[in-house]
Amino acid sequence: MKSILLTFIIILPGIAFGQSSTSNSIQFLGEKRPGTTPVKFAPGRVSVPGRSEFGSIFSRNGKEFYYAVDTAGRAEIRFMQMGTNGWTKPKRLIFDNQFSFNDPMLSPDETKLFFISDRPLTATGEKKDYDIWYAERTSTGWSKPINAGTAINSDKNEYYISFSKDGALYYSSNRNLKNEWNYNILYAPISGQKKFQNAIPVSDSVNTQYYEADVFIAGDKSYLIFCGDRPEGLGRGDLYISFKKADGSWTKAKNMGKTINTTGHELCPFVTADGKYLFYTSNQDIYWVDAKVIDKLR
Repeated sequence: MKSILLTFIIILPGIAFGQSSTSNSIQFLGEKRPGTTPVKFAPGRVSVPGRSEFGSIFSRNGKEFYYAVDTAGRAEIRFMQMGTNGWTKPKRLIFDNQFSFNDPMLSPDETKLFFISDRPLTATGEKKDYDIWYAERTSTGWSKPINAGTAINSDKNEYYISFSKDGALYYSSNRNLKNEWNYNILYAPISGQKKFQNAIPVSDSVNTQYYEADVFIAGDKSYLIFCGDRPEGLGRGDLYISFKKADGSWTKAKNMGKTINTTGHELCPFVTADGKYLFYTSNQDIYWVDAKVIDKLR
């Protein structure tokens, strides 16, 4: 069996983990901030013509930027950092010449970087279904990948990762579904020992008989955004949103409309820690928009 050759780029020092910043102090790679009309993010530098980019996230203090790129049919995670001389050029962070690594997401305390991969559970082996993995931040970079465990992963695919402030993990899976091409959204609460409990499907107001995946949960659980492929949709996959009611239940998910969605594919939503900007992938490029579009849908 072929061994897996993983490479992790060392993170430069000087980052205050978990430090919050105001929107005005975050530079967002120096890009002009968008209004309520989505625009391509960092064209030519991050969003490159003829290439597919996926899940993009900023750290809470805005000084780290992670995203995924498809190269020759395999996804890899790339990284940029704000330093004393400005933003670094994109670097390959987690990659392999056989297996894919996608959907990066930092844990609430930013000491772990979560992602999905089809790598096997052992150091050697064949490609498997997608599982959720994570690496731990150390003084010299990131640890080797650690599987998130059976409370979250199954013998089917698990996609995308998002966290509420209390540490609950939200994601999607095609486990226990008659049609393996459909996915549902689940969440795994975290115990007092900081261990994930068994995953639970979210409300039927969100999950249907169709495809629901790529979920982003607001830190305070006030709303969630996800990719849905439904008969009434505008394209291959649209972004939908559901809001938390006062009684703790979820509103029926609604399509985010033509401002966000196209006849193509919208996925990988992420809202910055300050709640100011919504990032997402549209037709293989990364876009961003003022998060006021969310308030208009309440």
